[in-house]
Amino acid sequence: MMVPPLSERPVTEEDEERFRQECAPRKYTLRQRWADYRAEVKDRRPKGARARARAWLHVEPFYWGMRVTYVVLFAGAVLSVYINGVAEGWWPAWGERPTVAATTSPPIYPAPTASATASGEAAMSGGYQIGPDGVLVRPAEHAASTYTKPELPEEAKQNTERGAELAAEYLLDTLTYAWNTGDTQPFEDIAQPGETVRETYIHNVNELYSHGWMYDSTSTVTRILKVAPVDTEKYPEVEPDTILVIFDVETSNGIACIDQKIIVSEGTYPSRIFLHMTWKNGRWINTGTGVSHDTQS
Repeated sequence: MMVPPLSERPVTEEDEERFRQECAPRKYTLRQRWADYRAEVKDRRPKGARARARAWLHVEPFYWGMRVTYVVLFAGAVLSVYINGVAEGWWPAWGERPTVAATTSPPIYPAPTASATASGEAAMSGGYQIGPDGVLVRPAEHAASTYTKPELPEEAKQNTERGAELAAEYLLDTLTYAWNTGDTQPFEDIAQPGETVRETYIHNVNELYSHGWMYDSTSTVTRILKVAPVDTEKYPEVEPDTILVIFDVETSNGIACIDQKIIVSEGTYPSRIFLHMTWKNGRWINTGTGVSHDTQS
């Protein structure tokens, strides 16, 4: 049986060209793909803020882990930028108003080291010698050896509220000593290992002295607000035989060096120190520390 043609009009070259164009695959650009993907995501997105929040929270544990990882990485990146900025002098440390300045009168310096120039003179920067490790040499009159190591008073060795108070004052002295000398051992001995503030201060002091130094740092108790036993029934997380000691303190960060930058902290700033002094193994030891910059309450 003959099948009649769909059209009696003959097929021309224009018809063949149009047919080829219609059958050819269309170009699909990246922009078009992204637009289609966003449109699909938008269509599937729950309507309303509450529905979106529920959808965001109810995900598999793997995706929660990924989100936590992203947050931690971001926080670490921000902290690294902040620390590097302080070290490079791009901005001051938190809570400080430092100024970069050279000393007005040349300090007493050690003898020239291997960093001396060909002329026999030591390399200098801002009035300071540059040591062989690339760090400015600390002035001899402010050397760590000029600071006396704190001594624990005899009364601080007694299991009394007064003993806890004196032990708390001694702890602050050991921390100031650590900043001025780099020696954290006395502070480590009176603070409980693993306590967050203890480990943070030890890390910060060691980090500073790995490529710098500090002197004239001071911390003075201006007011004793409270010395009293902690009710462990009301606060079961606190260890037994613990005395809460609260001080108001005036602190000055003195003069610090980071690599070849001198940071001068002007004036003092107040803070309130909360110390848990616990009688353990026949001595007072710091088992918890809190710091507040609000001293008006």
